[in-house]
Amino acid sequence: MTSEMPSVVSAGDGDSMGDSTNSLVHPPGTSYTHGSITSTDKDEHEEDTEGDTEDGEENVEALGSTESGVAKGAAEEGEDDGEDEEEDEDEDEGDEEPTLKYERMTGPINDLLRKDSISSIAVSNKLVAVGTHGGIVHALDMSGKRIKSYKPHQASIVDMEMDSTADFVATASIDGQVVIQSLSTQESYMFDMKRPIRSVALEPNFAKKSTRAFICGGLAGKLVLREKGWLGHKESVLHSGEGPIWNVRWRSHLIAWTNDLGVKIYDTRSQMRITYIDRAPDSPRADLFKSTLHWQDDTTLLIAWADHIKVARVRARPRTATTSANANLPPLIVEVTAVLQLDCMISGILPHPMTHSAPKKENGSIASSTTLTSFLVLAYEPPDDFGDEMTDDRARQARKTADRPELRIISRTGEELSADALNVTGYQSWGCNDYLLAEVEMGGNETERCYIVGSPKDIVFVRPRDRKDHIAWLVERQRYEEALDEAEKLSEDEQTSGSAGYEIDVVSIGERYLRYLVGEGDFVKAARLCPKVCGHDVKRWEDWIFVFAQNRNLQAVIPFIPTDAPQLSHLVYEMILGYFINHDKEALLRTIRDWPKSIYDMSSVIVAIQSELERIPMSSSLKTSSADAVWLMECLADLYTANRQPGKALQYFLRLRRPNVFELIRENNLFTDVKDQVLLLVEFDQELNGKREEEGVATTQDRSEAISMLVDHTHSIPVDRVVQQLRARPFYLFLYLDTLFKKDQNLASDFADVQVKLFAEFATSRLIEYLRASSYYNLEAAYNICKDRDLVPEMVFLLGRMGNNKQALTLIIERIGDVQQAIEFAKEQNDDDLWEDLLKYSETRPTFIRGLLKNVGAEIDPIRLIRRIKNGLEIPGLQEALIKILHDFQLQISLLEGCRRILNGDCSDLARIRQKGQNSGFFLSEKAVCPLCTELLRRSPQDLLLLFLCRHVVHASCIDEIDNISRHIDAGLDVNLCVSPAHDVSTKIAFASVVRAKMLHGCPVCHQRGDGC
Repeated sequence: MTSEMPSVVSAGDGDSMGDSTNSLVHPPGTSYTHGSITSTDKDEHEEDTEGDTEDGEENVEALGSTESGVAKGAAEEGEDDGEDEEEDEDEDEGDEEPTLKYERMTGPINDLLRKDSISSIAVSNKLVAVGTHGGIVHALDMSGKRIKSYKPHQASIVDMEMDSTADFVATASIDGQVVIQSLSTQESYMFDMKRPIRSVALEPNFAKKSTRAFICGGLAGKLVLREKGWLGHKESVLHSGEGPIWNVRWRSHLIAWTNDLGVKIYDTRSQMRITYIDRAPDSPRADLFKSTLHWQDDTTLLIAWADHIKVARVRARPRTATTSANANLPPLIVEVTAVLQLDCMISGILPHPMTHSAPKKENGSIASSTTLTSFLVLAYEPPDDFGDEMTDDRARQARKTADRPELRIISRTGEELSADALNVTGYQSWGCNDYLLAEVEMGGNETERCYIVGSPKDIVFVRPRDRKDHIAWLVERQRYEEALDEAEKLSEDEQTSGSAGYEIDVVSIGERYLRYLVGEGDFVKAARLCPKVCGHDVKRWEDWIFVFAQNRNLQAVIPFIPTDAPQLSHLVYEMILGYFINHDKEALLRTIRDWPKSIYDMSSVIVAIQSELERIPMSSSLKTSSADAVWLMECLADLYTANRQPGKALQYFLRLRRPNVFELIRENNLFTDVKDQVLLLVEFDQELNGKREEEGVATTQDRSEAISMLVDHTHSIPVDRVVQQLRARPFYLFLYLDTLFKKDQNLASDFADVQVKLFAEFATSRLIEYLRASSYYNLEAAYNICKDRDLVPEMVFLLGRMGNNKQALTLIIERIGDVQQAIEFAKEQNDDDLWEDLLKYSETRPTFIRGLLKNVGAEIDPIRLIRRIKNGLEIPGLQEALIKILHDFQLQISLLEGCRRILNGDCSDLARIRQKGQNSGFFLSEKAVCPLCTELLRRSPQDLLLLFLCRHVVHASCIDEIDNISRHIDAGLDVNLCVSPAHDVSTKIAFASVVRAKMLHGCPVCHQRGDGC
């Protein structure tokens, strides 16, 4: 931890080279107070200090890597101390995620350090140079592989540095020698400085410069610069006289070193010492706790010595109005921008950038992340009596067991952000100066930043924890949900890269999370996670589904089970459907409709559903059926349809009142299957008609779709089977038989008596129509039915059909009293006795007499009726009736005379037309043949030809009846014979009479054809 100092830290301007006088100069406008950061550049100060409050929220005192075992948490130390309060506090802090991860270098290094120990480390270009107390240098790569080893010294190597190319290694030893050795060539330089050397630094870009300059210092108290010239290396003393040189570092044109008095900086361009920074008062002896210098950049120097940290920034000297005042002053000045005091000694310090997200803006957006520089400090906590060297107590003079070193991250404000205790080998025996801290240059890639912590027996790589480490830490603490979310954000390259020493397996994390949730009983959350974890792995899906089933929570995972990509075993889907059959029948129906039918065995599912349905009481009416039965029937209807068994699905469609049942029957030709479901079909159809009527849709009650289907397919649905099923519902039977009778009377002939009864009950007005149209019913049975219901018109008709006309007429007269109907009945029967009865009955009934008078005609003679009228009988409307009779007869006479005149005229016209046609001539060709013998008519001149009025011409010889008639010679044919015209006509007439008398049947041709002549 840090604490404030009561003293004021000042920075002084140095003198020229060789001047031992130090003057204190405070730059204008600058003050330096411990624990604060001040700078003349206000913007730069705000940038450095931005977000420090957030950085300080974490205080990680204990964290370690479970892989390497290098870092040991302070919680473990609390257990060793046995302090309960600290133990509870450390356990709480143990839940904080560490910032760094550690990995011990393995390989040949263990064998190399078996009889030796590390005294110094240098790192450059991913190459590590290790100096030992035996004076040996080992060059290693980052994996621990040894590149080269050589021994430049006979004593401990206390400091070493590599150039930027990692080709040259400079070593300083207490044997007084400085050696610069090339790792790739034979180039080598060795300098004997006569006194133990404590530090050495190579000029920047050493390998590229011909001067091969370096600077070193040691117990002689001189800071020596050596550079190569034409005549060899020349030596220049930059500073001396203030005690041993403990550390020196060179960057760009600035050289910083420490001695007993403090820190000094030298500018090689102006060849002037520009400042010194004194040590804090009451600081321990300079050689007890080493000083550390690190150039963060070309102008910023980090200074760590004992328990203090100082940050010095070099900048150009401000210009003043008086030029002579700055004439002898260096062009640069140094400001101490931060002074921190820790509760430990510092073995090394490095800058450590940390990325932090800026707070949310007012509009809710998040500002871009910024990189802030904190300090990475290798801390050593000395024993409480480390300053008792002058005591005479031998026990207190004895070396105390040391604690583990700690690697801490401290913000620029001095707040400790994290602290890791390092479990290095033999830490009990090492002191502050035995530990080393170096940075590995990674080419500006902050994500691969790496540090090295060295101890006499260990080399430990320290890296910032990346996202994969964060995921591993979350998994270790069973924070699987966060780990899974983070793992999904990683790209495939990040998941499979081995930068963290392992791969991130999202599936493995998900399965551990699943096991955790199942163990906690959170099956709903576990089910939601299954698609993410199982993906397209069929076996993993099936294994986890059975886990849910074994824990009796199958319903939780069912909504997430895939049916395609991947498709699981049919046993899994059947198990789920079986669960629904027993527990949730509504969900069963949804699942059957949503799932593809190919993923399970429909036959097995149908059998299971039918077994369950048989256990439930059912009714033919859907309203009285239980909800479970309805769901199951819906399932069976869908399954049978999908399984191409529409006939078996039909009964469930009917029970469920599916509107498309008729389409199903027609499309699949299920008329044979419906023959045993007639009642259900008709009931369903009537319910549909009822719904349509409620909705205001016009319907025809006597012509329903079901009845039409039954009637149209009597070959598949026998009539007797339909009648048998509909007997329980007479109205439906009436509709069926009525429609059947309208189509074909013969089809309903066997049920005519039943139909009479049904008409009498449900359509009385149409009964008489049916009685007239049908001849298959029993007359007596029909009469009794009509008599029971007192249907007089129907009884009259039946009596007339049975021949009991008098009784029928009596019913008309007595029960109906309709003269017109009585007359019509008498006309239909055409019976004189019936007319006589009607006339007798009418003699005493004026109304009937008037009715008969108005309806007299061909059936009744008016005179016959009038003579029956008794004298004195008053008949209302008699005059009008008589006038009507006379008028009708007059009209009849007029019509007859008119018809006679028309007939005579037509006959006269037709006779004239006939005569004209018979008397006119017609053309007879030479090739005309006789219709009887089919020979030519003019075979010879002597052939006698007969011409009939029907215009048929035949040989006289072809007619049997006139063979013996002597031939009549036509005078017109013989030119030599002269006969008078009168005699010729009479001769022809006589001959024609003889021929006509002989021919009994007229024209023989017409006679053969049956037309006559």
